[in-house]
Parts: sequence; structure tokens; C-alpha cells
Amino acid sequence: MRTRIKVCGLTREADVDAAVQAGADAIGFVLYDKSPRHVDPARAAALARRLPPFVTPVLLLVNATPALLQMALAAVPQALLQFHGDESPAQCEAPGRPYLRAARMAPGFDLLDFGFRFRSAQALLLDAHVDGYGGGGKVFDWSLIPPSVPLPVVLSGGLNAANVIEGVLRVRPWAVDVSSGVESAKGIKDARAMRRFCDAVREADARATATP
Repeated sequence: MRTRIKVCGLTREADVDAAVQAGADAIGFVLYDKSPRHVDPARAAALARRLPPFVTPVLLLVNATPALLQMALAAVPQALLQFHGDESPAQCEAPGRPYLRAARMAPGFDLLDFGFRFRSAQALLLDAHVDGYGGGGKVFDWSLIPPSVPLPVVLSGGLNAANVIEGVLRVRPWAVDVSSGVESAKGIKDARAMRRFCDAVREADARATATP
């Protein structure tokens, strides 16, 4: 299986182009105004128009108002939604669009129950539990992930080129998600770091395939 790659929190045209060239399968745009990587729906739409076929735009939402959600859907109609706040299953399902549901991993968190409640999601994005929303660039304890999860897993939280090989080999996720691990500053991606990250994921896949 090839591990898919999502690069999140892009704000500049050059970074979108570089992420695609590095081999990203999905590009995330943060529509949460308290994030340093925030873009509004119009800006997300302009950046998403640069994506070639088969590279998916993803809109990250945190307890979005109905008005913002409507604007986002109209601006980037082909986008996958990513709910990263306190949204209920009904709220995630209301737009009638494919979505990812973020899970904030911490000791005692029941991922199996969470996955059952959000079984309409395309996948569960596993991130570190920190104050506020988002993983804060922190790696969580991967041993918290049960051996069998009811939905595909997107591994997130503090990933970079140095640790993603171990993450892929230990967790065997459907996809990995990176943001701060490929940045020179918040919201400013580093083209070489993105390429190193994508190369590391491919190396992990090669190692996994070679393992008897």
C-alpha cells in the first residue's frame, strides 16, 4: 500500500506548487481564524485552483459557523472537509460531503468508540491532544492507537522527515499529515523540507514492502 501524503496549512502559491511537485496527494487550507495559517474561503479557492487533477484540496474547519461553511463549500466545491473542533456526527454529516474527523489522542481516549460514532467519515485523523485545537506540532504516543481501528487512519501530530519513517512503519496509516514539520515559519513552507518529507514516506513504504 502506498501511504498518501497531506501537506496542511498552506498560504502561498509557491508553496502549493512546491508541495505538488514534492508528491503531495492532498493540500490543506485552514479556515480557522485563530490559526497563524488561516486563509479565508476566497484565498483557499485561489490556491486550490493551482492544484492539478488527482491532488485533493482539504478545508480544515473548527466549529465553523453555518455561514462560513456555506462560503467554504461554494468557494472550493471539490474539497474534502476536515472537522477539527467539537463537531457532532450530525454536524459533520450535514453538508453531505466527504469528510475527515480529527481525533485528539490522549491516555484514556476511546478511539474505537469515537470511530464508531463518526463511522460516516472517510478517515480518522489522529493528532496530539493539546490546549486549543490542532496538535501544536506535538507527537502523541502512537501506542495509544488500537491494533484495529474501524476507519482508515491519517497519522498527524509533529511529523517531519526525521520521524515519519518510524510512524509509517509502526502505525501503517492510510495517510500522513504534515504542517509545522515542513515549515521555515508558521504558514511558510520550505520546499526542500516538503521534498525530504515525501521522500521519507516513500522510503518507509519501500521498507514496509520489503519486510517479510
